[in-house]
Amino acid sequence: MSSRSVSMKPRNLSGKLPLSEDTDLPQTSQQNEAGDGGGGDDGEIVHFSHPEHRLAPFDFPYLFMCMGCREYGAGKRFMCQICGFQLHDFCALAPPSLHDHPFHPKHQHLLFFEKPGGFLRCKCDVCGKAVKGFSFRCACCSFDVHPCCAAMTRRMEFPAHSHPLLLAPDSGAAGAGVATSFVCQVCRRRRSGRVYQCMPCGYYLHAKCAKDMVNGLYEHGVVPPERSNPLVAVAKVTINALFGVIGGLIEGIGEGIGEAFVENIGRSRGRSFR
Repeated sequence: MSSRSVSMKPRNLSGKLPLSEDTDLPQTSQQNEAGDGGGGDDGEIVHFSHPEHRLAPFDFPYLFMCMGCREYGAGKRFMCQICGFQLHDFCALAPPSLHDHPFHPKHQHLLFFEKPGGFLRCKCDVCGKAVKGFSFRCACCSFDVHPCCAAMTRRMEFPAHSHPLLLAPDSGAAGAGVATSFVCQVCRRRRSGRVYQCMPCGYYLHAKCAKDMVNGLYEHGVVPPERSNPLVAVAKVTINALFGVIGGLIEGIGEGIGEAFVENIGRSRGRSFR
């Protein structure tokens, strides 16, 4: 974890979310303030991930790729007006650590990391998606969470449902790897990851889909492009080629049998006329 600075006063990650009064908010540690470059009156910041230029807050209803967590977003962002570098607001203002986060009560501290370490990429223990950039990690275990997922809390109000939703208990030691047995009311699919639910209504919402309501995708009706897995693509090509070869062999065998059959019929007819 490298040293970093953001020249704005800190705020709670979930400060802008539609939370109820009894929601448990994650407590953030203090960031470096104006002594490292200073933020402008218009909300501009100097961010460690893009020290060349200042980043200014914008709110555009368009899709963008956050260069911090490497995930999509829409709406609010911090953007460089010179080169187009963009960050989610919760990534741009992420604190150095989170304390007593409700998603991980087992241990006290979640530390900010710029990039995933190790040979294999880890997965977010909330939404189940791969961690490719900014994340918060437990100082004691392998718990890992996207900044956007860390901005959510156990009890939230989402535009997709009229009642507050509660985060269901973790269904395994690594909740993101446990397949769910229900259909999400938004994506109509089954997937791994944590789940928000409304018990009186029997309403279920994947944490991954809930995250899209926090990062602006749902609000602006933006559907991010699906990222194809290279291994899956290679497997599909290999399978198609294999079926092509098998089909050609079958076709060739069929033609050979047909020719032999016609030839035998011709021979039998020739013998009958003798």
